[in-house]
Amino acid sequence: MSTRFLAILALILACASAPVRAQDAAAPFDADLQRLAEILGGLHYLRGICGANEGNKWRNEMQALIDAETPSGERRTRMIAGFNRGYNGFQQTYRSCTPAATVAIRRYIEEGSKISRDLTARYAN
Repeated sequence: MSTRFLAILALILACASAPVRAQDAAAPFDADLQRLAEILGGLHYLRGICGANEGNKWRNEMQALIDAETPSGERRTRMIAGFNRGYNGFQQTYRSCTPAATVAIRRYIEEGSKISRDLTARYAN
């Protein structure tokens, strides 16, 4: 009976330590992607109230990021939540374009560009 128990225990341990599918595992740059998603959400809202007439440009950029990264499961959920957090955060703060909103736009574009450059330099093939 103890041999059977050891065999079952070994099977359970083997299953528990099986690698997670590559797409579901967290990537080393996930925090940067989530921040970039949040920036895109903020820009989507702020550029709209500041009369940029860009339509869905920033939402489309977010969709392109998701299409390029093809995250699944929790990674995808976190990226989308980041976009929504960025959008909703500014929606709760700004009802019209103000000088502070304009500064936030400039800073977000600079930060988003830096994140994009850094990720490309570090992880591009």
